[in-house]
Amino acid sequence: MASTNKPAVPVQEAEPASEDRLAARLLKKRVELEVDKVFRALVKLEGSDLHMKVGQPPIVRVNGTLRPLNRPPIDAEEMVRLLIPMLDDRNRNIFDKDGGADFAYVVDVDGVSWRFRVNMLQQLGNVGLVARRINNYIPPFEGLNLPPVIENLCKFDQGMVLLAGVTGSGKSTTIASMLNWINQNYRKHILTLEDPIEFVFSDDKCLINQREIGQDVSDFGIAMKHAVREDPDIILVGEMRDEETFLTAIHAAETGHLVFGTIHASSAPTTIGRILDLFPEEMHGAIRSAIAFNMKGIIAQKLLKSIKPGVGRVPTCEIMTFNATITKLVLEGKDEKLSDAIRIGAEEGMQDFTMSLKNLIDAELIDRPTAFAVAPNKDALKMALKGINVSQPGIL
Repeated sequence: MASTNKPAVPVQEAEPASEDRLAARLLKKRVELEVDKVFRALVKLEGSDLHMKVGQPPIVRVNGTLRPLNRPPIDAEEMVRLLIPMLDDRNRNIFDKDGGADFAYVVDVDGVSWRFRVNMLQQLGNVGLVARRINNYIPPFEGLNLPPVIENLCKFDQGMVLLAGVTGSGKSTTIASMLNWINQNYRKHILTLEDPIEFVFSDDKCLINQREIGQDVSDFGIAMKHAVREDPDIILVGEMRDEETFLTAIHAAETGHLVFGTIHASSAPTTIGRILDLFPEEMHGAIRSAIAFNMKGIIAQKLLKSIKPGVGRVPTCEIMTFNATITKLVLEGKDEKLSDAIRIGAEEGMQDFTMSLKNLIDAELIDRPTAFAVAPNKDALKMALKGINVSQPGIL
């Protein structure tokens, strides 16, 4: 979600403490590595991701498109030489045991420390790598071209807010922007539990503590056990990837905390089913009840290539807030009617992907072919562009 707008709060303006402490920890006992040259190339090309695979040159993703770097393919021996030195003892043990390891990595580029979220993996017996560049700034909502209604989801005292989407859809950036809005407007304690830490926040009005799983605390379960004793108002729990994570997060929401998290789901309505898939069928009724009474909103998003000069990609967002109608449908298991309820709830700030795509076209941020390529219902988008409202209040 690139933008030419100057972000409101640059991370490197944090008190020397938080940014420098994290960079120092990640660079501790580390000398310049040969692979750092590849990471610098990614930064200078303003790429978002780096892929390294045996038999290919390094490949970077720039504005959503994969491009090979201008160098020869990497053979298996060179790949080991480039990548294995990146692993500390802990991650080397994890890599050898599990066939892959996730960790944060820092590279200095022209005097600026850039952080990366790295997954080192084995495939077909060879070592490989995929790395995501983490922005040095936390952009505001307007800098990300997000709908203003998202601000309302930052104002709750308790409950849960989920960001849904595939890998690389900008979920982490959106949550960081939401947390930083809270940081600028409220006096609260924000606690993040991350694996690894991505954005580093500067204390503004809020007190912010960030804990990295594996570095600051051994595992997520222990981190959540500690969290309830650390007096947080807001907790970021990262990805809802299993039963334990969701149960601990929803319990925190029930006991007076505002909880933010991410989940892999294609839309806001299908997020309900995705959560239920984490649990045995006999628990679905209880989970539906927990969702209905604690969820404040679900934002599903995808990143699209922009046509506006200076803007790389923009998010199309589906927003479902939990009003009386949404709550009733979730409790009754009528998930198939949630999409219609979102359209009917437009006056309350809800929007489906069709309306979001129309707004992006009207704002000249994307072109029509891009919108129609991802539209869930192409006919509905055609009608929306003609000014025809497809809401059907009678069906609920």
